[in-house]
Amino acid sequence: MRITMDLELKDIPGQLVKALEPISDAGGNIVSVVHHHEQRTNRGTIPLQVVFDIEDGLGALKEKLESRGIKVVGFNQLRLLEHKTVVLVGHIIHSDIRDTIEQIDSTGYAEVVDLAMSMPGISLKSSARIGINAAGKEEMKKAIRLLRSIAKEKDLLLIEPIETEEM
Repeated sequence: MRITMDLELKDIPGQLVKALEPISDAGGNIVSVVHHHEQRTNRGTIPLQVVFDIEDGLGALKEKLESRGIKVVGFNQLRLLEHKTVVLVGHIIHSDIRDTIEQIDSTGYAEVVDLAMSMPGISLKSSARIGINAAGKEEMKKAIRLLRSIAKEKDLLLIEPIETEEM
């Protein structure tokens, strides 16, 4: 899972390394570090934001950081890492686009994050570009399978992105 963690460091040499080592030791893969050395919090500390991927052990990591004098101000898990855009064609409004969105959002592992529609006329077929975020590759596959089932049930054409292998 991807984590964004906000920390506060004392303004003494070695604090940045002291904050990053436990993340690495816990198996975390650091994605980015924003070190605001010229800024100060109300407590006179230096704010640091670290984004990293880690499988588990977040509680132990927080304890390890705090035992080193690093204040953990907050953290959040970025759950939805995969993104795909699909197109639906058909009588989208008449087939209740809200229901389609709610079915995807209610999975707990995927959600609709973008919707753009084109409706040329009340009795003509419309099209919708739908952006979906999911927790991972497998969850995205499940979300697309669900969307295929919904499209079939509602007599809509689903246009999916062409899958390519990563190099």
